[in-house]
Formats: sequence, structure tokens, C-alpha cells
Amino acid sequence: MSIRESNLRESNIRDSRTTVPSRDRPYRTRGSADIMKPSLAGLIGKYAILIVILGVMVFPFLWQLSTSFKGATENIYDFPPTLIPQAPTLDNFSEVFRTIPVLDYAWHSLLVGVGTVITNVLFATIGGYALGTMKFRGKWIVLAIIFSTLLLPGEVTLTSQYLTVKSLGLANTLWGVFLPGAIGAINVLLMMAACRMIPPDTLDAATIDGANTMQRLRHIVWPNVRGMVSVVALFAFIGAWDDFLWPLVVLSDPAKYTLTVGMEYLSSNFAANPRVIAAGTMIALVPIIILFAVLQKQFFKGVEEGSVKG
Repeated sequence: MSIRESNLRESNIRDSRTTVPSRDRPYRTRGSADIMKPSLAGLIGKYAILIVILGVMVFPFLWQLSTSFKGATENIYDFPPTLIPQAPTLDNFSEVFRTIPVLDYAWHSLLVGVGTVITNVLFATIGGYALGTMKFRGKWIVLAIIFSTLLLPGEVTLTSQYLTVKSLGLANTLWGVFLPGAIGAINVLLMMAACRMIPPDTLDAATIDGANTMQRLRHIVWPNVRGMVSVVALFAFIGAWDDFLWPLVVLSDPAKYTLTVGMEYLSSNFAANPRVIAAGTMIALVPIIILFAVLQKQFFKGVEEGSVKG
């Protein structure tokens, strides 16, 4: 082959490389628009929908927060509402602490919430590992039972739960408040989904190397589901902290009330003063905000978690 023919062949190869689209650079014809770039109308519509959703979700919280700082002379029912208090005051919060033992009730809620988080994380991880990675007879029956519990509203099983707790001698105790929420079906399913994302070859290799179940859970499963564990922990704590109906049914001694049940004293004693009720709501909301602020990185990581970490 001559030098001229060799140069001509290399030129044709270079031309073919420039005309054939690569994976990193998708093929576009001249004058074609980027289909991923929204139009002006689409962009305006998207932000308009986001603003509406933000207003529906955030405005009630802002109104409650503003009301909790307003004095007795300010009208909280103005329209359009005024979110910035004219004379901010902390008297409403002081009235809450004078009316109910906030710290005692918050301590009771904290005990129930922490216990619920520990048991849900522990049992949901073990159950999710078994359902997500192991094969055994009756597995689909167990899944069907778990799914069926999600179809029933909590009020349906309220009577049976109370009779069970009462037969165990746990009525009017914090143990009775804690027991029904010790494990949640949705948390087991979340952990099962996280465990199923772990490649089976990794677990098989650990088994061949002599690792037992606890070692696989500790060294392989746990590092890869920690993000989902934070999701389970957050959901479990919020559910236990905000629960009102079940503690109200189980507890009869006001000295053992949780914070949400104790806040009912504000509604009964201050029915004509929503400012104090709003202040109590803000006090009850503070621990949840702090917890989410601490776990938000792990929370969003757990939602999109998938592959095995190195």
C-alpha cells in the first residue's frame, strides 16, 4: 500500500469518527432543539405549580408560627393574613408551660419515640434481610400477611390492641403505648427493598468464606442499608411522637400523658385563645424539626440508595 493510499484511508477513518455519534455525544441534526430543555411556557407552568404546592403545604405552618408570637390585641383572622407579628411576644409559650408540665410530657413522648426507633430499626432490618435475600417456604404468605395489615386502618384494630395490652397488664403505662408500634409493616417492606438491592453474589461469597448470618448482617447488609435505616428511624419517631389516639385510649392517668395528649388541656382550657394552642403546637414540633435537620442527608440518601458501597 502506498503512502498516499494510507493517508487517504486514515482521513476516511477520521471522517467516519466525526460523523458517527458516540454515547457521550448524542446525534443531533442541524437545527434540532434540545428536547430536555423546557420551553418558556413549560418553565413558567412548572414554577407556578411549585409555588401553589409550597403555599398549600407551608402556609399553615407559617400561620401557626406567626399566631404563636402574636399578642392578645392582634387580630389573627385578618385577610389577607399578616404573618409578621406587630408586637412579638413569648407570653403564649410561657402560658403553655404554666398550664401543663411540658417537660414531663415531652420526656414520656421521647421515651416512647426512642424505644420505637430502636425496635423498628432492629426488627425491620432482620425481617427485611430475611424477606429480601433468603428463600424459604411460606415466604409469599408472610408477605401477603404484611401487605394485608397495610390495608386496614388503625381504628379497625384499636379494640383488639387495647384488649391485648390490657390482658398483659400494660394498660395505663408507657409500655402499653409503645408496644403496638414496636414494629411497623411498612418499615419491614422498606428494609426488604433495600436488602434486595444487595447483589446476591456478594452474600454468597461471604457465606462461602464462612461468614454466618450475624456477620453478613454486620459487615455486608448494614453498611449498604444505613441510608434506608435513617428513613425508617425518622418515620418511626415521627409516628410515635405525633400519635394521639392510641395514647389517649391507653392512658388514664394525666401524670403519664404524652405530649400530644397533654396538649389537649390547652384546647379545653383555652378554647377562645388559639394563640396558646399555636404555641403548644410549635413546642411539640421542635424535636421533629431538629431530628429531620440532623438526618436529612441520610434520609435523602436512603431514598435513592441502591448499590453496594465499596
